[in-house]
Amino acid sequence: MSPVPSVSNSITVRLELPARVTAVSEITTAVSDVGGMVTAVDISESGTERLQADLTIATHGTGHAAQVVEAVAEVDGVEIGRVSDRTFLAHLGGKLEVRSKLPIRNRDDLSLVYTPGVAKICQAIAENPADARSLTIKRNTVAVVTDGSAVLGLGNIGPLAALPVMEGKAALFKRFADIDAFPICLDAHDADEIVRIVKALAPGFAGINLEDISAPRCFYIEARLRDELDIPVFHDDQHGTAIVALAALKNALRVVDKDIAGVRIVMSGAGAAGSAIIRLLLRAGAKHVVVADIDGVIHARRPDVARGDNGNLAWIASQTNLAMETGTLKDALVGADVFIGVSAGNILTGDDIARMNEDAIVFAMANPVPEVDPVEAGRHATVVATGRSDFANQINNVLVFPGVFRGLLDAQSDHIDDEMLLAAASALADVVRDEELNPTYIIPSVFNPEATKAVARAVESAARDRLAGPQS
Repeated sequence: MSPVPSVSNSITVRLELPARVTAVSEITTAVSDVGGMVTAVDISESGTERLQADLTIATHGTGHAAQVVEAVAEVDGVEIGRVSDRTFLAHLGGKLEVRSKLPIRNRDDLSLVYTPGVAKICQAIAENPADARSLTIKRNTVAVVTDGSAVLGLGNIGPLAALPVMEGKAALFKRFADIDAFPICLDAHDADEIVRIVKALAPGFAGINLEDISAPRCFYIEARLRDELDIPVFHDDQHGTAIVALAALKNALRVVDKDIAGVRIVMSGAGAAGSAIIRLLLRAGAKHVVVADIDGVIHARRPDVARGDNGNLAWIASQTNLAMETGTLKDALVGADVFIGVSAGNILTGDDIARMNEDAIVFAMANPVPEVDPVEAGRHATVVATGRSDFANQINNVLVFPGVFRGLLDAQSDHIDDEMLLAAASALADVVRDEELNPTYIIPSVFNPEATKAVARAVESAARDRLAGPQS
């Protein structure tokens, strides 16, 4: 796949150029010739002979940015000044801040916000802890917790380097669901220690969003926290991915007029996201699922599975591949209706997709490089989706996690379960109306205002039904 210039790799170049009519077009042509794209030209100063301008240029990485600057410098009469990476500029000082909702202008304000007035609130909560949801930030606050051990596309970079990602996650919570989220980056890697720390932090939050914690530790951490806390715990890498993948699949199956119970689904990836997708697919009625990892198709007789080296693989073997297929991922794809990849880039070719059934569905979700080139896949499959924003049908967790937590918080739920996940997936799928549905539009845009609202309503309803319990 050819690299694509993107705003996340854009630079701003301050330069001086001659005041000739063709100067700007010469520069944009030079940028285009080396694969960049000028997205803005701002003249900051002008004289009779020369101009000073700021050019914003989309590139596809640090090395390419240097190549672009070199090409611009070669234009006759151009002098390069400062070169700034727009992504670094956007992150200067971090992406979050804390502000008071109340003014503190005088002693009266101070006595209401802090001492002595605050003592009344503390006493009320001590007498009735449930009042914390109405009298503190707890009611609308989520902790985004990581140890930095499995950051998307970067791996185990540690908690400090993971902080910008958690800040971004918190910003998305606010933008899409008006939830106040705080990044909590833990310098701890022992699973029991992480559980202990999160439990100690939990009183200040109405929900816990686990993020970028490596498998299989993430399964254990989430399970224990769900058992031991009275607030919902949601591992977005698992369940957010599963919800949006199921929603997209529901609509893709509508496009090709197939039923989830009848299609043969082949998956690549048995980590956190893959395992959660499998669980939700089975709950949604899938009957024929085969999963492959780096060692090939997972089945009960495979030596590492039979030895019990990995409990998660043993569970997958017990729930999928009922025909006990063996071989490689490519072998398994022959005659498949659906491929879902949450593994590694460029492990399949268009020829592999050609061996799938007619009207095949391909979700190549590895990021930033999909399992198969979407263009190649599109020559053989009817529906193709990726995790990337520069192709149609982006399967993006931001469609899900803000709405899920909005619904949980509004219902004051103490947990999250599979019924809520299924409700979220159905609601998200239904955002795409019948008259909108087509092979290149199976999932709404992340900026569709109805997406978060629909997911939130569905999760809140499912949570309230659960809290209400069985009706006599």
